Amino acid sequence: MAQQGILLDQDQFCCSVCLDLLKEPVAIPCGHSYCRSCIEGCWDQDDLKGVYSCPQCRQTFTPRPDLRKNNMLAEVVEKLKKTGLQAAPPDLCYAGPGDVACDFCTGTRKQKALMSCLVCLVSSCKTHLQPHYSVPALKKHKLVKASTQLQENICSRHDELLKIYCRTDQNCICYLCMVDDHKGHDTVSAAAERTEKQSQLGMSQQKLQQRIQEREKELKELQHAVESLKHSAQATVEDSDRIFTELIHSIERRRSEVKELIRDQEKAQVSQADGLLEQLEQEIAELRRRNADLEQLSHTEDHIHFLQSYQSLSSPSVSSDLPSIVIHPQYFGDVNKAVSDVREKLEDVLKGEWTKISTTVNSVDVLLPPEPKTKERFLQYSCPLILDPNTAQKSLSLSEGNRKGEEGTGREGRKKITRSSRRTWEGLRRELTTNWERPSQIRTTSRTELSTD
Repeated sequence: MAQQGILLDQDQFCCSVCLDLLKEPVAIPCGHSYCRSCIEGCWDQDDLKGVYSCPQCRQTFTPRPDLRKNNMLAEVVEKLKKTGLQAAPPDLCYAGPGDVACDFCTGTRKQKALMSCLVCLVSSCKTHLQPHYSVPALKKHKLVKASTQLQENICSRHDELLKIYCRTDQNCICYLCMVDDHKGHDTVSAAAERTEKQSQLGMSQQKLQQRIQEREKELKELQHAVESLKHSAQATVEDSDRIFTELIHSIERRRSEVKELIRDQEKAQVSQADGLLEQLEQEIAELRRRNADLEQLSHTEDHIHFLQSYQSLSSPSVSSDLPSIVIHPQYFGDVNKAVSDVREKLEDVLKGEWTKISTTVNSVDVLLPPEPKTKERFLQYSCPLILDPNTAQKSLSLSEGNRKGEEGTGREGRKKITRSSRRTWEGLRRELTTNWERPSQIRTTSRTELSTD
């Protein structure tokens, strides 16, 4: 009894933050006392808010109160230490916030539970856990690390322990459920199902880790593309300024428009990329969180909690396809060329070349649209083919407004075919294709190529 009274009196001199005897005790305006280091650590976290509170009564103070040592309380604590009345012995570990308290301890301060029994459905401290190690009947009970999720092991309908897993309905049931609502279903023990799901968990983690690596790679590529875009845009703006300053006042208005176009395109592309950056970061964070949850779940010894949490954590998350990322050190390189042409051909720029500059700037992209996969999407990029008769091979006969090319039937054409084992017919297209001039080639293999002279 004396020992219990000493411990009770000693608790009055414990810091409510560290739960140990006060060290350099200080009193705050509300009257509560703490270790100086403990209360300063708490208030350091409140510096950004500028409002400080008592950890016990939650009374707030503004500005931060000055701390003064409580000399009288410090002397009492020192006397307690000198008389050998230390804090509670090591075996007496009280449950704090977030800890699982012992179900057998009484009083306002319960000891921290070490283990939980899946049969008794109680959590016990070191002292109250001893019967499970000494009583033969209790030795057979399944003990796991102290958990607050014991109620998840109880059937809400029959108040019986959940020991069976129904594969038909994919949920945990008790033995009464098995002979009642789940009669004839495919059922196994929770431990057996846990073993099977445990093997699948590794594959789920591997897929998540692969997704994380892919998204991290895409994130770095996009960041690099954005930086290259910014550098290229800045370099192009500076080069454009240098060229335009050499021109007469008649092109001053055009100079401003070019600069505005580049900035608008940079802003539009960076804004679009920023949205994708945020999406990638959020998805990576979500994947990391799920991976951490799966990692934690893989170590739990509670089969029921594992099975009830596994399905939601292992199911793949739905993510939208990301557009391709274009990485180019000189995004606006074509703009520089177009602006240089302006300096040499001022009149042409003022009359017709302005459209070319504007189109070239707008063609700069960080993100390409998804590749077309359907016929309708491919047809969106179709355009009529017109061959240039000035560049067409002599033996290539053009028709239908230079849109159709056929092998010539003249004697000279046949001789040219037979003199070579392979012949390439080609003609340059005359119109622009998606902002660039490209030569279009028509390759044919004559039947005479297979014959011998």
